Amino acid sequence: MSGQLNTRFRLIGLLPLTFFLAQTVHYWRVGGMGNLFWMCNIGNLLLALGLFLNHRELIRATAIWTIPGLAIWIRYVLFEYDFVVSSALAHVGGIIVALIVLRRVRMDRIAWVYAFVWYLFMQIVSRLVTPPVLNVNVAHRIQTGWENAFSSYWKFWIVMTALVALCLWAIGRALSWVWPTLNNESLVAGSADVPSALSAPREN
Repeated sequence: MSGQLNTRFRLIGLLPLTFFLAQTVHYWRVGGMGNLFWMCNIGNLLLALGLFLNHRELIRATAIWTIPGLAIWIRYVLFEYDFVVSSALAHVGGIIVALIVLRRVRMDRIAWVYAFVWYLFMQIVSRLVTPPVLNVNVAHRIQTGWENAFSSYWKFWIVMTALVALCLWAIGRALSWVWPTLNNESLVAGSADVPSALSAPREN
C-alpha cells in the first residue's frame, strides 16, 4: 500500500512538468527561449523533479517561489501583455500544485534558505546564458520604472536581493505555520489514499 501511495503521489509531478513543456513549446514558437529561465518556469521543472525524486527541500523551495512568482506574473505579464494559456498554467497551475503538495510534504523553517540560494544561482545562470534584452530574473539591468531610484544596477541588485530574502523568509515562515513539519513524517505515511489525503487537511 505504501509503495502504491508513494508512486501515485510522485506522479503529481507530471502536472508541473506539463506546464514547463507547454511554456517550452510556446517560447519555441514565438521566440525568446531564454524566457524559460525565469524562476517560475524553471520552478515548475524543479517541482516536478522534486516530486519524482521525493526530494523535500526541492519541493519546498520551489513551492515558496510560486507565491511571489504569481504576484509578479499578474503585475508585469497579465496586466501588460496578452493572456497566454501556457503562462497561466505555469503560474496559476504551478501554485495550485505546490500548495496541494505542501499539505503532504509540509514546510520547515529553513526552506526559505534553499529558495534564496536557488534564486542566487539562477541570477548567475540568467546573466551568463540569457540575452540581456530579455532581462530574465532582472539579472542584467534595473527593472523598468526604477531607473530614477538607483544610480547603478548593482545598487539596485543589492536592494532587490535583500528584499527577496526578506520576502522568501516571510513566505516560508507563514507556510510553516500553516503546514508545520511533523515528527517522523513521510511522504507515504497514512492509510488514506492520495485523493483523500489531498482533500482533507492534516491535524497538527
